[in-house]
Amino acid sequence: MRFRLSSIPFPLLLALAAVTGAINVFSFAPYGLWPLQLLTLALLIFCLLRLDGAGGVKRGALLGWAYGFGWVAHGVYWIYISLHDFGGLPGWLAVLAVALLAAIMGLYTAFCAGLSLWLQRRWNASPLLFALAIFPALWGLTEWLRGWLFTGFPWLISGYAHTAGPLSGFAPLVGVYGVGCISAVIAGCLALLPQRKLPAGAALLALLAGLALHQINWTAPHGKPISVRLLQGNVPQEEKFNTAQIINSLRLYVDMIRAVPADLIATPETAVPILQTELPPDFLPALTNFSRQSGSHIALGIPYIDGPYRYSNSVIGIAPQDQAVPAFRYDKQHLVPFGEFVPLGFRWFVDMMNIPLGDFQRGAAVQAPFAVKDQWVLPNICYEDLFGDEIAAQLAAANADGKPVATLLLNMSNIAWFGNTIALPQHLQISQMRSLESGRPMLRATNTGATALIDPHGVVSARLAPYTRATLAVSVQGYSGMTPYILFGNRSLLVAVLLMLAGSWWWSRRQRDQKRD
Repeated sequence: MRFRLSSIPFPLLLALAAVTGAINVFSFAPYGLWPLQLLTLALLIFCLLRLDGAGGVKRGALLGWAYGFGWVAHGVYWIYISLHDFGGLPGWLAVLAVALLAAIMGLYTAFCAGLSLWLQRRWNASPLLFALAIFPALWGLTEWLRGWLFTGFPWLISGYAHTAGPLSGFAPLVGVYGVGCISAVIAGCLALLPQRKLPAGAALLALLAGLALHQINWTAPHGKPISVRLLQGNVPQEEKFNTAQIINSLRLYVDMIRAVPADLIATPETAVPILQTELPPDFLPALTNFSRQSGSHIALGIPYIDGPYRYSNSVIGIAPQDQAVPAFRYDKQHLVPFGEFVPLGFRWFVDMMNIPLGDFQRGAAVQAPFAVKDQWVLPNICYEDLFGDEIAAQLAAANADGKPVATLLLNMSNIAWFGNTIALPQHLQISQMRSLESGRPMLRATNTGATALIDPHGVVSARLAPYTRATLAVSVQGYSGMTPYILFGNRSLLVAVLLMLAGSWWWSRRQRDQKRD
């Protein structure tokens, strides 16, 4: 007997969709139950396929929105901590802000579900085409849109659930959005199981193909390994910008840096919480002398000023063989809304908080890596780690121009704003995807966690316990070579989306023509 959703009151159905979206969060770190991502999305597709009547498109969009709302509200609830605990925003307003973000992010899944149903009805497409082509194509497209529209917020994009699953083998080819699109195809197969058995074989083949792709090494070792020390200062966020604490922080990081030499010593983002012009006169000379005497390269997180109202969230390098300080500089290019720039019309919201916010200058889209012996290190700062296409574009641009291509990636972060919550392992999982996409190790130096080394296959090979003051000392082998994702970025996904939609239209039209004949 065909299951009919009309037997369930629609408000209850919306609530169930929101709960299903919330359950989806358990497929991501720290829980890692990746099959839940396939099952919850399959349940959404199953329900969309059974919406009848003229209002089906509207109700489908609402179901998609509820699913997305529950997903984001549960997945990023920790934003409340930064707004209320550290920002001083009233509790009710902080809850409202998180709910509003979840509601806006839900519009992407609403658009996917509603447009998929509208195209199915307009083309008179079969349930098979809907589940295996139309919906997955639009799912991949809307996740890609979520990654760049209005500067983007791709946190918990569905592909991240699969960093340790069979589908991770596709990451070097099509990136996180492509993995999400493939997962939607598998979810469509599962949604069709009550009516059709053939899709089960297709889903199994996709999973096996992902496993087989793990056997391909897209990159190869480059040069000799280097010794690395990643510093985790564990400076409490509520004290970080306190005037009395700043001097203690500066002493802390000078001591941690000079404790033991290494080829590369990296601090977290804004380990130095004041501008370089405000530093004590002996601070940089002390680090410079240590660098020259020990042969250590130092990557220091610091806000930098180039003139009136020209501030950057930066990494500066101190090199033993270079007389200039800094020998290297990287400026963050993808800034955080409300944290590093104030969106138009939202100054009132920022003024209600006690967070040191400002309008930073954006760094260049392509910036050179810095040399550490045989290796080339390319930094990215905190939130930039979410934008794999931008990291891939930097690697591809250097390769095309015949310039040094990074062999190691370095993320320097401070997400103490979000407390000891699932935000930390979620961000670590995001870094794992960047290693999978690029075929390169990722070094992570963070204030409170998760400080870690990720190998080029996306496996965390060493890490520090969060919220401890410690140093992670590791030996790291750099890798060179171009994965397909570095070369083509998200263009492969967009071409696949167009082909899936065009093929669905053509097949549906062909079926209609055959029926008329």
